[in-house]
Amino acid sequence: MAFHETGFPGLVVFEPNVFGDARGYFFESYNQQVFDAAGYSYNWVQDNQSSSSYGVIRGLHFQKGEHAQAKLVRCLSGCILDVVVDLRKDSPTFKKTYVAELTGENKKALLIPRGFAHGFSVLSEQAEVLYKCDHFYNKQSEGGLLYNDPSLQIDWQIETEKQIVSAKDLELPSFDRLSEDSFF
Repeated sequence: MAFHETGFPGLVVFEPNVFGDARGYFFESYNQQVFDAAGYSYNWVQDNQSSSSYGVIRGLHFQKGEHAQAKLVRCLSGCILDVVVDLRKDSPTFKKTYVAELTGENKKALLIPRGFAHGFSVLSEQAEVLYKCDHFYNKQSEGGLLYNDPSLQIDWQIETEKQIVSAKDLELPSFDRLSEDSFF
């Protein structure tokens, strides 16, 4: 199992060892001892799963304050472009964006520490996404960032006319309009 640094403090790509043969494949998608030994200790308390079709963009979401969440994101089937924005004021990568392609085939996972806005776009006909959270969802602590904020220059790899975004996500603020309690 390998952890690949991203240049963002605490943000890593996890690549499991996959064992395949004529029957199919087997791998450990998560092993707490392996993560702990690598210095990535989390107490996962909630799993979330979504299914989405091509063109769907979900995000950019985060939980504020004491309800902030670290996430371990995997694509079970299909292909997604996973996107995070660093909201940690003291981070050398503050306001920078990191993008990873996660697929059912590559089986990689993105470990996102607290302090990031997170979202993804669906690049395949259909995609199933599963992610672990280290804190329970709290509606009053919801935060978000406008997915197409020009200052972030995110290429979601979906043509504008084919993008499917929820009404709620279309109303999220741009980075320069985030409230001070949105930063970590």
